[in-house]
Amino acid sequence: MDAFVTRKKRKATGSPGPDSSNHLSEPCSHHDPEEEPTDVKLAMLSSLHPGIDQETLLDFLLAHDGSVPATSESLRAPPPPAKRLGSSVVSQASLRSYTTASSISCGPLPPSKKAKLLSRKGATLHLFDPLDIGEHTPCTIIHNFLPQEDANELLVELLDESKTFEKISFKLFDNVVASPHTSGFYVGTYGELEQQKYEYVYNGARLSDVRKITPQLEKVKARVQTAVNLAIQERIRTRYGGKKLRYQSPQPWCPNAAFVNCYNGPQESVGWHSDQLTYLGPRAVIGSLSLGVTREFRVRRVLPKDRDTDNNDGDSLLDESNPDAEGQIAIHLPHNSLLVMHAEMQEEWKHSVAPAQAVDPHPVSGSRRINITYRDYRPEFHPRLTPRCRCGIATVLRVVQKKRDNRGRYFWMCHAGNVPGKEGCTFFQWAEFDDDGNPKFKLETAGGGKDTSTVSAAATNN
Repeated sequence: MDAFVTRKKRKATGSPGPDSSNHLSEPCSHHDPEEEPTDVKLAMLSSLHPGIDQETLLDFLLAHDGSVPATSESLRAPPPPAKRLGSSVVSQASLRSYTTASSISCGPLPPSKKAKLLSRKGATLHLFDPLDIGEHTPCTIIHNFLPQEDANELLVELLDESKTFEKISFKLFDNVVASPHTSGFYVGTYGELEQQKYEYVYNGARLSDVRKITPQLEKVKARVQTAVNLAIQERIRTRYGGKKLRYQSPQPWCPNAAFVNCYNGPQESVGWHSDQLTYLGPRAVIGSLSLGVTREFRVRRVLPKDRDTDNNDGDSLLDESNPDAEGQIAIHLPHNSLLVMHAEMQEEWKHSVAPAQAVDPHPVSGSRRINITYRDYRPEFHPRLTPRCRCGIATVLRVVQKKRDNRGRYFWMCHAGNVPGKEGCTFFQWAEFDDDGNPKFKLETAGGGKDTSTVSAAATNN
């Protein structure tokens, strides 16, 4: 990030403006403070604001594009008072409150300019303000999403359900491990329940515990569907330049399954991962509803390991050898908050729920957190349409995240090796999609060979 802060900037031409005396005077008449290294800039800011620690000064400097005068001007302004979310979560002032009209725009970014990622190597940036979260992460958050009575009824119902949840066992590096929290899987009808048990495959195995959706989950689903679709359209309008991402489905998001996770105490967590796209398709959107205790949901951008040293803007890129090179962002998810993970999340970012030293108990759930992830299982990705590996099971869909060559390409591979007691095969096949994310597959000819033409799986459902 230092390379970004210290990059050279063009010197202004012409005479200084009438208000130039209001800005910091240059430390030397022959040097522009904007061209100084980061440590010099921090030293300048420390002398002007001795009561502010270095980390805070650096965060503000990054928020103002490395400008010492703009940073100092913002630090002189009194910050707005902190506000409380619920009974225990105190939010920080918005990053936008420390910016001037000349340094940042409060409106949507133009499609050609992405927001600067304000997290930095080895640090965690905590965001609370919904507008900050929408600008600097691939997420939308809605606080106080449900009427309080509905949220509490759903929480009570799922706390009772969670008594029979189990931990999922899987194989990791030849060792059998269990998930660090318990979960249950819910679908809408008995027909879908039978399909999930006998046709769908997860981590190379079938699910034995599939449940029919509960009354409160069903009641809330329509409200989640409406909110997520509105958030998708807002994201397209304000962040994607008015056009959906390539491979993103143009169809309305329609949830037909839900994973319910229970985190029983502050130490139960889930590590860094991206959600499986096998039955969701590329550029999937997920609606995640949190109930009970507040926990940190952390996100970090996946950096390719072998990219060029400079980007198109001439900026020197960060050390990509460290998976935390751009740091991580923590989003605090209080009771009754809906988080929408948008279409760039699973391909370009990873997320986790970090362990906590302690939590503030919730009056209904105590130290437990319930999380519901509503998902849209697309018919084009039913197991009968996806490739099968030599093991005879449906394959898993993945995306290349770290290698610059082929980064963003999808592929099908065997996943049986994740099942305890099973060994996977070496099956591999590149996945192809049309612009709307519908899978293409090769047609079998009458003679048993493969035709070179392809057809979208969506067409087979019409």
